[in-house]
Amino acid sequence: MGGVRTALYNYLFARKLGGTFLLRIEDTDQTRFVPGAEDYIRRSLEWCGLVPEESPWVGGPHGPYRQSERKDLYKQYADQLIAADKAYYAFDSAEELDAMRERLKAAGLAAPAYNAVTREHMRNSLTLSADEVQERLARGEEHVIRLKVPRHQEVRFEDLIRGWVVVNSSNIDDKVLFKSDGMPTYHLANIVDDHLMRITHVIRGEEWLPSAPLHVLIYEAFGWERPEFAHLPLILRPDGNGKLSKRDGDRLGFPVFPLDWQDPVSGEKSSGYREKGYFPEAFINMLALLGWNPGGDVELMTLDEMIGHFDLAKVHKGGARFDPEKTRWFNQQYLRMRSDEELGATLQSLLREKGIDADPERARAAAILLKERAVFPSDMLAGDYLFTAGSPLRAAPEATLAELRKRWKPEAAPVIEEFANAVESLGAAAPAVFEQRFNEVIARHGLKLGQVMPLYRLFVAGTMQGPGMFDVSALLGGEEVAQRLRAGLEMRGEWA
Repeated sequence: MGGVRTALYNYLFARKLGGTFLLRIEDTDQTRFVPGAEDYIRRSLEWCGLVPEESPWVGGPHGPYRQSERKDLYKQYADQLIAADKAYYAFDSAEELDAMRERLKAAGLAAPAYNAVTREHMRNSLTLSADEVQERLARGEEHVIRLKVPRHQEVRFEDLIRGWVVVNSSNIDDKVLFKSDGMPTYHLANIVDDHLMRITHVIRGEEWLPSAPLHVLIYEAFGWERPEFAHLPLILRPDGNGKLSKRDGDRLGFPVFPLDWQDPVSGEKSSGYREKGYFPEAFINMLALLGWNPGGDVELMTLDEMIGHFDLAKVHKGGARFDPEKTRWFNQQYLRMRSDEELGATLQSLLREKGIDADPERARAAAILLKERAVFPSDMLAGDYLFTAGSPLRAAPEATLAELRKRWKPEAAPVIEEFANAVESLGAAAPAVFEQRFNEVIARHGLKLGQVMPLYRLFVAGTMQGPGMFDVSALLGGEEVAQRLRAGLEMRGEWA
């Protein structure tokens, strides 16, 4: 979800300034390659309505857009840094690197690093003679290319969200830029591609902030103008303790990923927002406000309205606490904003999946009644009694029958019988007509509304929840209501 929010903010920013939103697949680390992940990213963004103008799937003037397809060009830039004495070859084995770390730990260093001090005692082109370096390279000895980080240099840059960031280069190690497998690391490939693709702004997660000073040094090593940086706050768990994860969503019963996803390595499945019945507009609206406030009391916004409001200066520095109940609220608002015709068609489709063939106009009328209590379209299926004939008590669960026994008042029986007679010939009368007949009958018997209404609801709808009973009765029609009321009385021996 954090990745989708990052894409959203990039999208809003690019659209706001008339720029270009592009997507690049950064797959240089083949050990982390996950089959199907790229397709998942594409489907997720398409569902959210965040379609890049340039990507591996549509192409563009700066392609290819997969780093694995660009690997032949990175070596020349690594060589360029070596020629400028900004990088160097390192021939150290894994065992030698481990030994170095152990020596430094034994000397009291909590975080051993390959840096301006330790590189002087390792096997690299800074400590070996030029002839020996060339001999090693000529015989194909395994090696990497590391950035030559300058000693005691102040690295400064202004983050568009966090302000000035200042780090001393002594705290930055000589990162590997080019690996022994012939692939660049993220740090080199990212900077080269951003330069070649003419990236002006990099908006990314807070977890990349520690790498930003290193990236500034790489831009300086090349002599290139760097883009502006903006590092977004973390999305936190609902309790505010730590970063939100997929497992948090699985554990607490809410989705984190936008689409259904099965990890091909672990086999774990996550059901996403789409599968849970969320509208993409609601998901995006919720996500936009996780770390950004447009000002005022604005909450519900279309994507175009978000573009108009978006300003990186209004993105928070602190983490944004995820609220699953607020997310449900957003979906409820967007459901209510759907047209009656659209909701009716949706309800008709859902009923068809349950084997119920509903008339379009009846489905539309039912959706009008049911949408006020629904968070998801599937919630409207709680009103399937509006489309079936006969008493809903015949297939009622034990909990409903227990509720009926609790609510039963013997003195209500003649009232229900008289009311059934009073509405049988009404047909599809207005709700007010049913209400008038009901009030007249209970008044004649000297009973209160609460003594009869729960039984009226349970006999006709089979549930205590739902739209007003006079609206329900108007939709069902007087004859069907009368039949259900009488059936409830006749079945008393079964549920009493």
